[in-house]
This record gives sequence, structure tokens and C-alpha cells, in this order.
Amino acid sequence: MIVVDTNVISYLLLPTPFSDSADALFKADSDWLAPTLWKSEFRNVLALYIRKGILTLEDALPIQEEAESLMAQNEYDVSSSQILALAKESLCSAYDCEFIALAQQLQMPLITEDKKVLNAFPTTALSISDFLRRSW
Repeated sequence: MIVVDTNVISYLLLPTPFSDSADALFKADSDWLAPTLWKSEFRNVLALYIRKGILTLEDALPIQEEAESLMAQNEYDVSSSQILALAKESLCSAYDCEFIALAQQLQMPLITEDKKVLNAFPTTALSISDFLRRSW
């Protein structure tokens, strides 16, 4: 089991430069967890793709359904006090700190490509490639 941020979920389901890495990550560990926030953030990613003409609404809806199916039963609420404490000690947004808080709460890594998060929380956050190197 691993905690993943919304971008990693996006990399798995949408064409991006990190899609191959996300596929490898999913093959290595397909039990992905995230705070409930992931769903709103993912909708925002899809909205951006729609606005940019990369996806149509008709294309985006089944991708959202696939993402929700992937994450069903793997969504968690996180303590606001923990999130705010993490945001206070870092330059990361409260949104990013939700993912860190969940990883710390569950005592597992957060997999992300967010450089700010990776730098601020080196004992909790790992890049996809670092996780894959440690897993093998």
C-alpha cells in the first residue's frame, strides 16, 4: 500500500510524460490510497484538459469514473490540525499537506513528483523512480 497524490493518479489515467512511470508504479503496487481531496483535484485536472481541448466532456466522464473505481474504499479523511501543522513547518500548501498527513498517519510513503513536497518531506515523500528503485 502507498499513498499517491492526485498527479500520480492523473499520470496513470491520462497521457503525460510520467504515464509510463505511473504504469510501472501501479504494477509494483496497485493498492493506492489518498485523502478524499484527490477527487476534487482530479476533477480540476480533467476540467483543465477539457478547457484546453485535450479531452471532451464525453471523454472525461469515463476517466473520472475509472479513477473513482480505482480509488474506491481507499479514500481517507485527515486531521485538520495535522494538515495545518505540516503546512506551518513547510512551504507546501494545505492541499499538499493532506497527502503528507495521510502518509504519516498510515506510516507509509507518499509517492509524488511534486518537487516542493519531495524537498520539504524527504522522509515521507518519494518520487516514482525512487520508490521503484527501493522496491526491487
